[in-house]
Amino acid sequence: MAVHRSNIPFKTKGEIEIIDITKKVARIVHKSQIDNGIVSIFVPGATGAITTIEYEDGLVADLSAAFERIYPKGLEYKHELRWHDGNGHSHIRASMVGPSITVPVADRKMILGTWQQIIFVELDVRPHDRNIVVTVVGE
Repeated sequence: MAVHRSNIPFKTKGEIEIIDITKKVARIVHKSQIDNGIVSIFVPGATGAITTIEYEDGLVADLSAAFERIYPKGLEYKHELRWHDGNGHSHIRASMVGPSITVPVADRKMILGTWQQIIFVELDVRPHDRNIVVTVVGE
């Protein structure tokens, strides 16, 4: 069993920024020289999220709008009452989506659907320096 770990560093502009990281993850998987296994894509931090989507303008806009409908900014969040940082909704949104996904790997390629891309979602109200951790495990 082999393990290969790499990072994808980038800067974000702040909420809600949706970034397609599929090609960068695919390059890491290919360079890992692991033919078959899994790849874990993880964002350290409590206000970023990783998921998949068909990355096209309509769905990107729909996802952004859904965050506001389901977890609106204007509500009272206990986190904001304690810290006064205005990002209680950001933490809830990130918790509901999650910080990571795992994708199967075969022949040094991720097994994704035809229209499925891996995205990072910046949910904090402020810009960040992010560093996505990509770990490929297998043979």
